[in-house]
Amino acid sequence: MKRAVSVLFNRVFIIALALLMQFSWMFYLLYDFSIRFTFVDYALRILAVIVALTVVNNWTNPYYKLAWTFIILLVPVLGIVLYFTFGRSQLTKKTQARMEAVHREVMPCLRVDAAAVEELSKADPGVARQSKYISDWALFPLYRNSKTKYYPCGEVMFVDMLGAMERAEKFIFLEYFIVEGGQMLEAILDVLGRKVKEGVCVRFIYDDVGSIKTLPPHFEERLFRMGIDCAGFNPFRPILSVILNNRDHRKILVVDGQVGFTGGINIADEYINQKKRFGYWKDTGIEIKGEAVWSLTTMFLEMWNYIKRSSEDYFQYLPDIYNKKENPEDGFVQPYGDSPLDHENVGENVYLNIINHAKEYVYIFTPYLIVDNEMMVALSNAAKCGVDVRIVTPDIPDKKLVFLLTQSYYEQLIQNGVKIYQYKPGFLHAKCFVCDDKVATVGTVNLDYRSLYLHFECGVFLYRSQAVMQVKRDAIETIGQSREMTLEFCRSRGIFIQAMQSVLRLFAPLM
Repeated sequence: MKRAVSVLFNRVFIIALALLMQFSWMFYLLYDFSIRFTFVDYALRILAVIVALTVVNNWTNPYYKLAWTFIILLVPVLGIVLYFTFGRSQLTKKTQARMEAVHREVMPCLRVDAAAVEELSKADPGVARQSKYISDWALFPLYRNSKTKYYPCGEVMFVDMLGAMERAEKFIFLEYFIVEGGQMLEAILDVLGRKVKEGVCVRFIYDDVGSIKTLPPHFEERLFRMGIDCAGFNPFRPILSVILNNRDHRKILVVDGQVGFTGGINIADEYINQKKRFGYWKDTGIEIKGEAVWSLTTMFLEMWNYIKRSSEDYFQYLPDIYNKKENPEDGFVQPYGDSPLDHENVGENVYLNIINHAKEYVYIFTPYLIVDNEMMVALSNAAKCGVDVRIVTPDIPDKKLVFLLTQSYYEQLIQNGVKIYQYKPGFLHAKCFVCDDKVATVGTVNLDYRSLYLHFECGVFLYRSQAVMQVKRDAIETIGQSREMTLEFCRSRGIFIQAMQSVLRLFAPLM
């Protein structure tokens, strides 16, 4: 029943309904010129102006505001319905106050390592400034005593995830956007069930809307019977939930506070290529061992206590000691989270800082390329200054309209010197940047509006870690499996495709 109801309140259905309302209103205006309808039309347009002014005065991206303002003023019924359904990112004051209260509890746990900051400042002042941004505005500190490992595909990472959970002695925390029944989930639950019997504390967060069509029936009841605590973020409720755009898009696994995993990989069989949907599914992830895992632990605990309306001693999950023989120093590591509630676009700014500081190259993996003016200017200026900027997107899309929108940005980027490739074996779901053999980030943040402005996200900023060069090697190998896009391709699209792309650009904030 829940899945059936969700169809009635999904994005496509509501957009179609809003379009029907708009055309119906236009039809009535054409065939009934009475004073009654004229008065209602004037009132509607005044309301549209008021809503548009509200949008313009919001603290958000100018391109995002321009798109909404244009839609609202051009087609008031459609624009107002869509904006109040999808355009507002604010939670209720009560909900936001609760989340801020939990955030205040967590922040004292994240202490700055002054020695690590000073060491990075001496090694590379430019990178130190990027790290300072994350520390000051995302409030996640820099770590020195941590080891990293990059995974170029989900199936390889999954083996290590299972191994880490098998070795758990105290706790296992899981937080995922999509959870779907299948081999991957069953393998995880098999391990978790055994660990619970051994006395290990297991907690599981999933995003209710992200998993609404995939979650196995009676999932929470099954976990409860197994002794696993479970929580759904922002539960789906018809009418009400459709207004709440903020989703938990993060993917986090933490074991004993000693090892953590994140990246683009959800819990579903396509992510480990046990199920074929769009050719080969290429995703990436990263493992962290050592002190930097603490930031992933606190991210999870903050979300857990917000959902559960609870409070606890966070330091009980801080390991007594780290095994430094197993986790030797490996450059600098800085996990970070991005919240849509603080008016600070951390995910986008981390990306922009990497691009703006690049001197030789920037290689980028992203499944969706829906960029605003700031990102377009940064990518273009870097390429114009001689930086080798390469972006890899999928060749087989998971969402055809979003893919058309992604391709609509190719021509301007290519014309400005950016090289764009489409991954021929299938769908690329990875979200990675690597730059100048020294800096990289791996995480959950897509280059689209929802990831950059509306979702809870996370990533790991890396400097001189072994994972940096592992990302570069994977990027070069992946580019070798991809086809380079050309201006000829962009300009040879039919008139219908180009017209559709123009319309999609208008609705980019919704995609």
